[in-house]
Amino acid sequence: MPVAIVFGAGYNARGLSPILADRVATGVALYKTGKVRKLLMTGDNRQVTHNEPAVMCRAAMKLGVPRRDIVLDFAGLRTYDSLYRARDIFGVRRAILVTQAYHLPRALFIGRALGMEVVGMTADRQDYGPITLRYEARELLASENAWVEAKLVHPRPRVLGKAEPMFP
Repeated sequence: MPVAIVFGAGYNARGLSPILADRVATGVALYKTGKVRKLLMTGDNRQVTHNEPAVMCRAAMKLGVPRRDIVLDFAGLRTYDSLYRARDIFGVRRAILVTQAYHLPRALFIGRALGMEVVGMTADRQDYGPITLRYEARELLASENAWVEAKLVHPRPRVLGKAEPMFP
């Protein structure tokens, strides 16, 4: 696949959350093994003090990915928006989606509903403890919402912008 889409998952002053660190490391592994040519780091940047894509980019660069092969999506506020923007802003039609097993079915469903050719790569490199139960429970409602949006409502992301193709 030409690109791995790496979804944001939080960080704080101490660094990336364990979930996000695993997503970035998995994306980097795909890049280093030649499975993808570029990484699309998508996450939240609504506040001046919170910039997931920039933090993800720095982490990937520390792991050896050249900056030129990392694209940042600063308006990936949620999975649906990230995939819609990947398709319409960055011109992604085929991708590997990098996320945890609890999130992957929803991400794949949304990507395919948007007409993308997507496969998944789980980024579960460790046990995340009790927080996993919270995320799994959240996925139940989020998956229902994804179905409504992808099949019935077809909303546009909160932020779109002009096209910036990854592979001009």
